[in-house]
Amino acid sequence: MKTENRRILIIDDERPVIMTLEALLKRHGYQIDTAPTASQGLKLLKSKSPSLVLLDLQLPDADGLEMLDRIKTELPDMQVIILTAHDSLHNAIESIKRGAYHFISKPYASEELLSLVEKALEKQSLVQEAEELREKTQQLEKRLEIAEIRLTPIFKSKVMQEIEELINAMAPSDANVLIVGESGVGKEVIANVIHARSRRAGKAMVKLNCAAFPQTMIEGELFGYVKGAFTGAMNDFPGMIGAAGGGTLFLDEISDMPPDLQTRFLRVLQEREYRPLGSTRTMNADFRLIASTNRSIAQALSENRLRSDLYYRLNTFQIEVPPLRERRQDIPPLIALFLKQFAQQLGKPEPDIAPDAFQKLLDYSWPGNVRELQNAIEYAVVLTRQGLIGAKELPTEVQLPTVLQQIERGAPPRTGVQSLDDVERKTILQALAQCHGNKKKAAELLGIQRPTLYNKMKRYAIEI
Repeated sequence: MKTENRRILIIDDERPVIMTLEALLKRHGYQIDTAPTASQGLKLLKSKSPSLVLLDLQLPDADGLEMLDRIKTELPDMQVIILTAHDSLHNAIESIKRGAYHFISKPYASEELLSLVEKALEKQSLVQEAEELREKTQQLEKRLEIAEIRLTPIFKSKVMQEIEELINAMAPSDANVLIVGESGVGKEVIANVIHARSRRAGKAMVKLNCAAFPQTMIEGELFGYVKGAFTGAMNDFPGMIGAAGGGTLFLDEISDMPPDLQTRFLRVLQEREYRPLGSTRTMNADFRLIASTNRSIAQALSENRLRSDLYYRLNTFQIEVPPLRERRQDIPPLIALFLKQFAQQLGKPEPDIAPDAFQKLLDYSWPGNVRELQNAIEYAVVLTRQGLIGAKELPTEVQLPTVLQQIERGAPPRTGVQSLDDVERKTILQALAQCHGNKKKAAELLGIQRPTLYNKMKRYAIEI
């Protein structure tokens, strides 16, 4: 039999019947749970996850056919054999019509029941295999869909088109890749596309954020460990290197990996072997490495956050992703993508964006890059009620970008003496920015009356 789950649930209110069935089935290696009522049976269905139910049609708290309907509604793939002393053609037809695997009358021959049970479990095994195949097919389709992703329809800037060309050239190889860029620029998206277009696309892509784990844990996460390797190691754990076997290992924020661990990982890249913690067995390391960092490479090397020998090993191909503020041509297509994405998730019609709101999205500096833009659009789609996103549906920092931009544009020269007007104007702008444009709070912060603040804003051409 293909299935490993040999657990059977018997729902019957006749104690002698339950005892006989339980003894018979246990002798043949089955695990048995029993319930005298429909309500208890439903609880056991959820807690025990059997592969087969033997169901009596006459229960004290429910009709057996109604119970069958309930089981098939909640667990459509569950196999159910109906057992009843009230044999009738109508019951048999109704049971099969409502999804029962078979119908057997009491008293029954042990051989007949055992044969039915075995066949029902074989069918359940086939159903499980079909479901697993369906899931694998969906995963493959998703990988193929990702493989068809082109960065250029999403990103319109010349620099992203050049990155697309580089990915197409190097993705089929097993060369190491280092992706550099500020947080939120889309480094993981690029890593996903590289994997999807590689010869390893059919295997796993395993991701580890080196900044997300304390130093004492990251070694075990990366290399894995055997049971008893340290306090708390209750079971063997293959680690990310083992899980990525045949596929791609993506190490995010590689410069946050402890230096001594960088040395050990460099040895893995050179020798293509590793040992889990507490093990004496050498394992084969078969993965394509993609790493990323949000730090300047020069800074990471000078501060010894990234070992130079590991950097040179990583840096077969380096992709530098510029921040969103330096490629504003990418903002409109990203807005369109996120509008569609979140409208579908929320079951809403895709909203339009009012011209003034769209201009604010274009003008904002996006310090959090693509991730911040994505969050802003999600925020706006959630709030919109009339199918039109206006400025008031945008996050506060996006609604009031002009204050911060005026500070930047109106900043006095870095050298030389500043005029009193320059100092006063900059101070007012900073107060408004700190108070998110609230003039009353800004006036209180500056220690002046609101009319005085209004007059000074007019004098210095400060607009919000």
